Order: sequence, then structure tokens, then C-alpha cells
Amino acid sequence: MTPHVLCIGGEDHALRIPFLLALQERGFRVSAAATAEPEPFASAGIEYHPFHFDRFVAPLADLASRTALMKLIATVRPEIVQSFDTKPNLLVPLAARGIPGVRVVCTINGLAYLYSSRSPKALFFRPIWRAIQRLAAASTTAMVFQNVDDQGFFERNKLMGASPGQLIPGSGVDVGRFDRAVAEGPAPEELRQKLGLAGQEVVVTVSRITRQKGIPTLLEAAAAIHRLRPNVRFLLVGPRDSEGPLAVTQAEIDRHKPYVISLGPRSDVPSLLNMADLFVLPTEYREGIPRALLEAAVASRPIVTTRMPGCRDVVRDGWNGYLVAPHSPEQLTGRILELLQDRELAASMGARAAALVRSEFNLEVIVERYASLYRQLASGLRQAPVKTALNGADRNLHQDDPVRLVEE
Repeated sequence: MTPHVLCIGGEDHALRIPFLLALQERGFRVSAAATAEPEPFASAGIEYHPFHFDRFVAPLADLASRTALMKLIATVRPEIVQSFDTKPNLLVPLAARGIPGVRVVCTINGLAYLYSSRSPKALFFRPIWRAIQRLAAASTTAMVFQNVDDQGFFERNKLMGASPGQLIPGSGVDVGRFDRAVAEGPAPEELRQKLGLAGQEVVVTVSRITRQKGIPTLLEAAAAIHRLRPNVRFLLVGPRDSEGPLAVTQAEIDRHKPYVISLGPRSDVPSLLNMADLFVLPTEYREGIPRALLEAAVASRPIVTTRMPGCRDVVRDGWNGYLVAPHSPEQLTGRILELLQDRELAASMGARAAALVRSEFNLEVIVERYASLYRQLASGLRQAPVKTALNGADRNLHQDDPVRLVEE
């Protein structure tokens, strides 16, 4: 029997549809649950269950979300529940703990606001998050880490419980799908003309438009570059209105007209990357493996990003891009100008980035590693039936020997 995998995430969960379809091709039954719009899942023929959780600090909303997840998992009854994103990684194990026959896999794709922000609020909530994470870890069957920094952090702070850890770098990029989107989309000059960028140098950033993603730092760098190279245009691609108190205001962006253009969320990211001269991700956030970096690399774009966890797993400084210090508009300015001025260097870095990602971060490679993990966990389930307490309150879901995983 190939297990049923219920994959749970947030508002960008539709980006994992290629991952789910690749699992289906390997014989898995898959379903999804998220705060995302249902239409993309319906179009892909994937069973979808909408639910709501608050991405920010909201204890009462979190309790309601946990209850909703508990009902969902009890109804769907998958063998494997896979969660992504910070809140689901806390809520899903706590929701699944009273349901027999379910194995929980949590993928740690970055350490989010609480460990990226220096604000008093983040500092206050860190010990609370650690306590909840340890509680969730006790009901987690396996943890997957997208980068070595996060894995080391969890090990040092004893946040893993008894669950084994495995390193799987990122969610993978569907290279074939990306290439088809580029081939079927408009030619670079056609798209530039449509966006009013004919004859301009174009720097693209794909990100949530928030402070923790380094957008204010990028705006400072853009202003400095505009003074020296007025032909450069910076495109910001990604959501802003949904980002709450962390969002960069529209007024801040408007101060940098006409050389900074905010496009909002777009469905044609491959085409936008294909027309760009350079890709920049100035994040100050503890990333997992940023999908935007992977897609920029597949498009053979030279990259400038920060020395943050996850980013340095993709970019090797001076080889396939540049790493700069976070919060440093001066360093960001210098490296962007260098790559705009030296097109031969930029092209060689872009080619190396594409070769690296196409071989090591290809969706097929990543999905096969997840599939192997799920099969091991399902095999353990069949070999060691789960015992439940008679009163139904606390169920001993993980008393059998944990599955031993080999970490590369």
C-alpha cells in the first residue's frame, strides 16, 4: 500500500502543487489543506481542504485552528501528514496527537519572524515559541530541514524531541515546468515594452514586500544606484497588502518612483526573471531555501543576496552570485553595480547558478527523497500498530521505535 499524504501549508501552498503532482506520479494518494485559494488545486485535480490560521501572534485563533485541523485529520485519515511553514509546524503535530495511525512530518523551512526580528515583541515571544516547539516535537515523527543552519539550531536548543532529523534542501524547483512557462510566455523585449521598461536595465526582486525581507535596505540601495546609473529600474514582485504590520508601506515605495516599480503578486514570474538583468533578494530573514533564488538561478540570472541561512546554501559567494551582509545598503549597492557593469562576469555567474540548481535542487531529486521518507514511515506504521489509551485523552502514537533515517 502506498500511503495517503495530506500536505498542509499557508497562503502560498499552491506553489507546492508540482510537488504534490510528482508524488501522485509515484503512486501516492495526495490531498492538501491551506489558507490558499482552492482554484489552483481544483485545476490540478488535487483534493483540497481550506482552513484558516493567523500567521501572526494570535493565541485564540491558534486554538481554533488546532481544533479545525484535528477535525480535518480525523476525517481525512491520512497515513502521513506533512506540514510546511512556522504555524502549521506547531499546530499540526498538536492536532494530530490524539488521532491513531497518523505520522507527522514537519519541514522546517526557515525560522521566521521570531528568530529574524530584533524587535522587543519577537524577543518576548521566543521562549514561548521554544516551549511550544518542544511540545509539538514530542508528537512529530520526523523533522525535515531545508538547510544545515536550521538543523544545527534545533539540535543545539533541543527542539527536536525524539524525532529523527533529515536534510532535504528546499522544496525543489520544477525545471521542466519553468522552462515551458518561459517558452510559452512573451519574449523578453515584448514584456519589457509592455511594462514600460524598453531600453532600461532591470533588477528583479521576488519576495513578500516586508521589512524582514530587506525591502527597506533594497530601497536605499536603489536610490544610491539611481544617482549613479539612472537607467536602472527595480521591480518588486510579491504581496504587500497581506503582510500586516511587517509590510513596507506603499508611501515608502512611492518615494522611489520612477525607478522602483511594485507589481504586486504575479503569475508570470518565470517570464519576469527571464527578462531581468539581475536578481536581488536582500532578505534579513532566516530562510529555508528561498524558492525565488532557485527560480532565478534556473533562469540563469546572476544573483545578489544576503549571508542568511538558506541563501548561502544556494549562492556560493563570487562563484554563482554574491553574498552581502544583511542590513547593508552599501554592500548591496556595490555588488549590484559590479554585475550591471561587468556583463561577462554576470553571464558566467548566471550559468553556474543554473547548472547548480538544475542538478542539485531539481524537483525530481527532492520529491524522490520525500517519497523515500514517506515509504519508510508508512512501513513502520504497518509493522508496529499504534496503541491508544482507553479513555481517548492521551494516545501513545509514537511508542514504537522511530524510523532511522540516513542524513546526507
